[in-house]
Amino acid sequence: MARPAPLALAPHAARRRRSARVRESATAWAFVSPAALVIIGLSIVPVVWSFLLSFQSSDLLTPSSWVGLDNYRGLADDPKFAEAVRNTLLYTVLFVPLSIALGLMLALALNRRIRFTGLYRTLMFVPFVVSATSQGVLFSFILDPQFGAANSLLDRIGVGAQGFLTDPGQALLVLVAISVWSGTGFCVVIFLAALQDVPRELVEAAWLDGAGRHHVLRHVILPALVPVGVFLVLWQTLAALQVFDLVYVTTKGGPLGSTTLIVYFVWEQAFKNFTAGYGAAAAYLVALALLLVTAVPATVRRLRARRLKGAGT
Repeated sequence: MARPAPLALAPHAARRRRSARVRESATAWAFVSPAALVIIGLSIVPVVWSFLLSFQSSDLLTPSSWVGLDNYRGLADDPKFAEAVRNTLLYTVLFVPLSIALGLMLALALNRRIRFTGLYRTLMFVPFVVSATSQGVLFSFILDPQFGAANSLLDRIGVGAQGFLTDPGQALLVLVAISVWSGTGFCVVIFLAALQDVPRELVEAAWLDGAGRHHVLRHVILPALVPVGVFLVLWQTLAALQVFDLVYVTTKGGPLGSTTLIVYFVWEQAFKNFTAGYGAAAAYLVALALLLVTAVPATVRRLRARRLKGAGT
């Protein structure tokens, strides 16, 4: 019996391969589509909708009207928005360096061979995993001007009672202190992990060359921690620009607007004053600021690498 020619089988083989690829693609999409729908429904659609909302006057209840750039122009002349921006910048400028510097010092201390170092590391990290809501409730009781433990302790050592979260001059600084208490643990863990990667050969060579502890820290250890430090600056800055729940639980933007941070301002405009379009415009200005925070260092690093590459050639 004569075998069929190979050319006659080629179209059938090609159809079988196409059919197999179609079945594989259909199976893959069947697995991926639920996650894709969740991402589209909870991420992409709200982003697009809120962007369009920023050009409208809307209270989320009645039909909205198109106002163009009026919301953005209003933000430029709004003293409360300017105050929220100033508060956020001050909070960020205080929180970021304090949490990183304190985290570095604690990491250097805990990187030594001491007893119970595992316990100390755990205790340092515990505040970070406590939710901001729980932190706010806890410190609201501790810092209560009348019945709080903080004023009771200050009274025993002869210091007058403080207003803490009820004093416009202290409230923002107290929020920074609470955030540093909770955010330092993350920096400690990251720096500890980075310290494990510092080449022991370099440290030992520096000791053999007669370098003191200060010189080893300055010329060997700290340069090795620079990439991690840049990461922590970006991470802590993004965290500082998005603080909301701590403010909501403790001060609700008061007293006298002294702790109104930018994200709380957005929430207040959208869901308290029912000016959702105005709040959406403020939210997109925050998003632009976050984009710049992440894009500028990456661009600088890329340009520097390109310059070094060009100098090398």
